[in-house]
Amino acid sequence: MSKTWEHYHHAARHHEKAAYHYNEAAKYNQAEEHEKEAHHAYLAHGHSQHALQHDVEAAKLHAEQCDNLGTPASAPAGPKKSAA
Repeated sequence: MSKTWEHYHHAARHHEKAAYHYNEAAKYNQAEEHEKEAHHAYLAHGHSQHALQHDVEAAKLHAEQCDNLGTPASAPAGPKKSAA
C-alpha cells in the first residue's frame, strides 16, 4: 500500500468523522443543547484539521511521484556535442 494512498484513505475517514460531528452539532443546536453542540463542533473541527493534513501530505507525495516520472534517470547532464 503506497503512502499516498494511505494519506488519502486517512483523509477520507477524517472527512467522514467531521461530517458526522457537524451533523450532530446541528442537531444539538436545534435542540438548544449548547454544551453538546460545542463538543461536537470541536470534534468536527479537529477531524477537519487532520483530514487537511493528510490531504496535503498525499498531494506532496503525489507531486513527488509525478516529478520522478517526468525526469528520466538516464538523461544526459550537459548539452549534446555534434560529431562534425
